[in-house]
Amino acid sequence: MRVMGGQSSASAGAPARLLPWTGTGGRPCYLVGSGTGYVARRADEVEEIQLDMAYELLGHAEGLLAGTDATAPQLHFLASRLSESLEQVQRIAESRGSRLEAALAEARPHLNSDTSP
Repeated sequence: MRVMGGQSSASAGAPARLLPWTGTGGRPCYLVGSGTGYVARRADEVEEIQLDMAYELLGHAEGLLAGTDATAPQLHFLASRLSESLEQVQRIAESRGSRLEAALAEARPHLNSDTSP
């Protein structure tokens, strides 16, 4: 299993997994391998934390925006955190979507682009 920064690569036909963190200079990191080792489990844990934080942040935003006394610095801080959270959730969705597509392609090898299900 390899963790790579910057480019995705496949090993022995296994799809590369986009990890929920970035490498040097904000470049994406990928995991190539079976997806059952330490790094995959750690990535699952980080994704779970990021999703939990996104739900908590939405609750905080709902509460802050329900009132009329939010200050500009509070709103700026909220918008910054929401932006960060959305970026993380987008990365998780991209990673999971790619893995789902690969799993579906593997499960239906008899279908090709010229054949409808």
